[in-house]
Amino acid sequence: MLAAGPALPAALDLAIELPQLDVPRYHRPYLAAWVETGAGEPAATLAVWYDTRLRDDLGEGWLKELRQWWRAEGEALDLPADAISGATRAPGRHDLRFGAEGGPLAELPPGSYVLKVEAAREKGGREVLSLPFDWPVPGEAQGAGQTELGAVRLTVSR
Repeated sequence: MLAAGPALPAALDLAIELPQLDVPRYHRPYLAAWVETGAGEPAATLAVWYDTRLRDDLGEGWLKELRQWWRAEGEALDLPADAISGATRAPGRHDLRFGAEGGPLAELPPGSYVLKVEAAREKGGREVLSLPFDWPVPGEAQGAGQTELGAVRLTVSR
């Protein structure tokens, strides 16, 4: 006889690659990662990376360059937002984990969603990737950008 144990909570793992660009003056990109419903409505902001060191909150003003995220959620968000705001990151792979218990996914009901990752860089470009997924169904989605984003991989696990 098999004993039923508690269901393991779902988790969303996100690997974001920021490419090393050969440009005269490199500025680290601002980045936002968020979840939208299948209808395009914002559901949760997972991460916002921007220059948190600028005085007078000047770094927050440049977040408008993340146009899709800004219109979807950023404009209404009180920054810095606990557990999602952070400094810009250097080129390379960055791994993030979001659990269903607490944090931005705590209230996310089961369903079909789209992960959006947007990056914008001063004196550079802007790029958005969209990866569909079902929550909390285990699965994987991946994509790659052309300029500002490299490989992006999303894994939902239990």
